Order: sequence, then structure tokens, then C-alpha cells
Amino acid sequence: MSQTNAEPAKSNEPKKRKRWITPKNVPYLFILPAVTFFLIFTVYPVISSLLLSFQKREGSGYVFAGLENYIRLFQDGLFYKALGNTFLILLIQVPIQLFLAVIIAVALNSQLVKMKSFFRIAFFMPAITALVASSIIFMIMLDENYGLVNYLLSFVGVEPIAWLSDPFWAKVALMVAITWRWTGYNMVIFLAGLQNIPGSLYEAAEMDGASKLKQFFYITIPQLKPIFLFTFVLSTIGTLQLFDEPYILTEGGPNNSTLTITLYLYQNGFRYFDFGYASAIAYVLVLIIGVLSWAQMKWAGEDK
Repeated sequence: MSQTNAEPAKSNEPKKRKRWITPKNVPYLFILPAVTFFLIFTVYPVISSLLLSFQKREGSGYVFAGLENYIRLFQDGLFYKALGNTFLILLIQVPIQLFLAVIIAVALNSQLVKMKSFFRIAFFMPAITALVASSIIFMIMLDENYGLVNYLLSFVGVEPIAWLSDPFWAKVALMVAITWRWTGYNMVIFLAGLQNIPGSLYEAAEMDGASKLKQFFYITIPQLKPIFLFTFVLSTIGTLQLFDEPYILTEGGPNNSTLTITLYLYQNGFRYFDFGYASAIAYVLVLIIGVLSWAQMKWAGEDK
């Protein structure tokens, strides 16, 4: 009697293993380290600080406090002081900085200026100078008794100015330091924009008898509108996040006259260890930056 349930003959071919690394998923393996670092060092801190803004410290840990930190924030006079100082610097310093950046960029783009590379590097150098080093130099130069600035002013009969100990002059000194550092940075951006303006526009304007001044206002400025928007948004965000200069030069003084929002955030977080309140300040600052950036885009008509 024949066997009906005979086993099938075993194949001699080797069993194919499942390949985990294929040409299709190789790109994902390449970006995996970057995504991992982004999740650990960006996404996680953002979510963690958001949750922390709704907590307060009790004993050795944190407990849920609802909107208590935000209510406290809007009742905090020192927060409004820091906010006012920051916006004052923004309204005065940023326009001056961008105006100087445009003038320098136009001058360095002119055919009349020689050694352009040298001047471009010289104006850009402050942007890559270490903040601590530049701030120490400003502290030495602006010293009320032995500073170089007061020494030079004495030759024209000006009494020594308390640059870092008077509320008004401390703000002036801070704005000067920021302008010195970031004017060259914006100048490079404007210079790139100027070099992308077609020369045919200026040639046509000259043929029509337009002066250099009219060419500047009717060709250069309109063509630089996207650059103005970009630098203004960038400078606004940078000013609202201003920390290094006031921390090193004045530590927010005298009498909190140079206290900025980020410096106040730092003080609450790392001096008083009130991280819940500091996180609330950080998210209010993010909201302010977002609203201002959106308003600038809307005003410039670039939100299309």
C-alpha cells in the first residue's frame, strides 16, 4: 500500500534572510542621528518647559499649579519693567542699526571705495567676536574714572559720564554695544541684496536723468524690501532675546534700568531656582515674538 502523506522533498537552496538595511530605508538611517538629537535636545525640553510652566515648587519637587504662574506674571511689576526696557531698546536701537547697515552696505557696494574686502571684514568682525571679550572691552572703555571715552570727552570740556551706573546712560551704553556688534552682520545681508539688483535698472534711470539720490530712493530701497523685512524680523527676535550684553555690562542695573525679559527669565530660573515661573516667562516671550513677527509679515505684505 502506497504512502499518501509523503513529506515534500526538502530544497537544497539556502533560506533567504530578511534584510533590514535596504536601499529604500538607507536615507532614514542617515538622518536618524539628527532626528534623535533633535527630539532629545529640542522637542523634549520644549514640551518639558511647557508642562513646567503649569507647576510650582513645593518642598523638593514640583506640583501642578494651573495658571498660577501666568497670573503671577501679569501682576508682576518687574516683568513689565523688563518688558518696557526691551521694547525701548527695540524701538530705538534696531532702526538705527539697520539705517547704518544700509548706508555702509551702499558705500561698500560703490565703485568709488577701494579695499572693499578689508572694510567688509572689518565691519563684520564684531559679529564673530566673543561676547565676553567685547563686553569687557566696553566696560573698560566706558569706565567713569579711567575709561577711554570719558578721557577723550574731557578734551572738549565734557564732564565724566557715568556710563554704567546712571539709568539713562546705561541704556545708551547698552544700545551702543549692541549696535557695534550687529551692524556689520546686517550690512553683509544688505550687501548681498544690493549685488542682486540688476544693473540695467540704474542704467535706465541714468538715461532718464535720475540723480544718484533718486536712484537710491526709487530703485535701491524698493528692491531691498524683502531684505529690510528679513533683517527687521531677525533684529526684532534678537533684541527680544537680548541677554548677554546686559548681563555682562550692567547685570540689569542700575535700578533695573537695563533689565531685559531674558535676563529676568534667567534670574528667576538660575538665581532663585523658580523654574516654573521662568518657564511661564519664556512662553509669554515666545508668544510676543510670534505675534510681532506675524504683524511685521502682515504689514509688509509678505504673507502670501
